Amino acid sequence: MGKKEIVLTVLILLALLAGVLVGQFVLHAGGEAAAGSIEVFTKLGDLLFIRPLRMLVVPIVFIGVTVGVAGIGRADKLGLLGGTTIAYYLLTMAASITVGLALVGVFKPGAGADLASLEENAKSAFENSVESRIEDRPETFTDVVFQLGESLVSDNPIRSAAEGDTLPLVTLAILLGLALVLIREKGEAAIAFFQSLFEALIRLVLWIIWLAIPGIFFIVAARVGQVGFEGFAGPLAKFSMVVVVGLLIHSVITLPTVLAVFGRINPFVFMWQMRKPLLTAFGTSSSAATLPITIEEAVQSGGCSRRAANFVLPVGATINMDGTALYIAVVVSFLFELYGFELTLIQYAIILFTATLTAVGAAAVPSASLVLMAIVIGAVNNTLPALEDGETQLLPLHAIGIILGVDRLLDMCRTAVNVWGDSVGAKLLTRLAPDEDAASRS
Repeated sequence: MGKKEIVLTVLILLALLAGVLVGQFVLHAGGEAAAGSIEVFTKLGDLLFIRPLRMLVVPIVFIGVTVGVAGIGRADKLGLLGGTTIAYYLLTMAASITVGLALVGVFKPGAGADLASLEENAKSAFENSVESRIEDRPETFTDVVFQLGESLVSDNPIRSAAEGDTLPLVTLAILLGLALVLIREKGEAAIAFFQSLFEALIRLVLWIIWLAIPGIFFIVAARVGQVGFEGFAGPLAKFSMVVVVGLLIHSVITLPTVLAVFGRINPFVFMWQMRKPLLTAFGTSSSAATLPITIEEAVQSGGCSRRAANFVLPVGATINMDGTALYIAVVVSFLFELYGFELTLIQYAIILFTATLTAVGAAAVPSASLVLMAIVIGAVNNTLPALEDGETQLLPLHAIGIILGVDRLLDMCRTAVNVWGDSVGAKLLTRLAPDEDAASRS
């Protein structure tokens, strides 16, 4: 590791720490008087770091996947890589949800909590921050499946790109890369052009990553300043503890075990190699914005093949949500427990199945985690038995407002886990899609 790498890592860590301290003890402690400063910090973080990264997401996804597919070269190899990638993501999301549900069963974070005190502000928080965002949510599982299908094939890829929806771009890039391979010599010039353009985009990433230092400071300070850490010491402390412990178990036990067993790789060395995208994901709470850095670091520091990184990571940033899926499962189970419902094994299975499958299409809808909560709550509500008078007692959707106070800070943790899951996938699948020079040596 060169001196520049050491300096950059240390400065990012210091920026994170400084952001937390300034956010808690200056901005949050300042109350209403600091509201203007929080807004300024938010805008500075967005302008300095988030916008430059998001500027590169669409071209990197489209060009990177096209180059990756063209590099794979054969339809059967692409099918094997694509099928294995999807299977890996679905299985690891299911594993993360299982960890979350097991911890809820052990610690029972909703049992004994004061519902009245928690619900006091839940309705207003829900109406102000959530209700308008989930109005267009899928109502049934069939709606979810059709929405996922529609998001895979867009009738206007340019509009999808403008809206930040990268899943249709992945589909188009896969088809274009395969077509370039099939036309053989005629496609070589286009492939060379895309490869050169991709190298130029990666050079831009190397410049922008230095903006992570001020950018992460402003973003973290604003986020902590908005909500503070008080919520973690009150009635939601046990819930937050279950979420954090679940994310840690999935990050340092489940995923490392998968990497060690199937990849025969030291997972913690690889985790250290991927520290920059993990810190960036934690600071920005956006796996999409982190994607350019994740791709570059996976290849340059993590030893992933360019073919695997260009294909697996954009797909993962779009459909893989290990941390978010675990979080949704814990939130839904916690809220039902808090309101006095005793869920059965079948209902826990519904949470597992629905949270896994809906997470795949979550990137196609705004406020993904909030929409997921509403969908999963609706799925469980549909299974609740009728009372003696024929009515069915349901968990109200405004219950989501209860966890909004800690949601933003927990979002930082689960986004880092999402990116870590993507990175492990790229490292594992490098064995199926090595670069040409590595393949020729083996």
